[in-house]
Amino acid sequence: MTSSTVAGHGGETLADQAYRSISDRLVTLRIRPGEPINDERIAAELGFGRTPVREALKRLEHERLIVSYPRRGTFATEVHIADLGHISEVRQQLEPLAAALAAERAGEDDRAVLSRLLDRLSDTSEGGTDLIRLDMTVHRAIYAATRNPYLEDTLIRYDNLATRIWCLFLDRLPGLAGHVHEHGPLLRAVVDRDVEKARALAASHVEGFAAAIRGVI
Repeated sequence: MTSSTVAGHGGETLADQAYRSISDRLVTLRIRPGEPINDERIAAELGFGRTPVREALKRLEHERLIVSYPRRGTFATEVHIADLGHISEVRQQLEPLAAALAAERAGEDDRAVLSRLLDRLSDTSEGGTDLIRLDMTVHRAIYAATRNPYLEDTLIRYDNLATRIWCLFLDRLPGLAGHVHEHGPLLRAVVDRDVEKARALAASHVEGFAAAIRGVI
């Protein structure tokens, strides 16, 4: 058994844990667009072996968060605003579908998670990247509640790419807290199994995100 296959908390492998840690740094721009990625340095910083880090980097390359060039090395991908339209086209179709399926299929455990997130949204005073991480957590809880792992994986990938663009303009987007708190009614609709309301709210949220970014570029 290699180090990359040893399960940690919640059954995650070390490669899974490395992926989450590196992905968080890339999405929130702690690793800046165009910055070189050194697997040995990252492994030392995160406390992982190089094997799980390399496995995580392969996954991140597939998700377009990093890119490798022969004889040049590996780098965080650049953020191209032109990609916003392509990303939004996908999300405008799939986010409403995910919200509707979550409202229809969420089990009791899913609804308990979503209810806790609803309470957290109501009480939170978080800001900056902490608020962005909360936004990502809400999205992932909804994706998980669809009970469709292929849809979940696809939407995580596109949400990561969209969030990178958001982080790039974070200091120019005054409505961050309002954007995140829009999830309250969406979570409530999913918990209440209101399929059509969940679908409509998710569609509106994605459209609002794209419009906010276009408004500052």
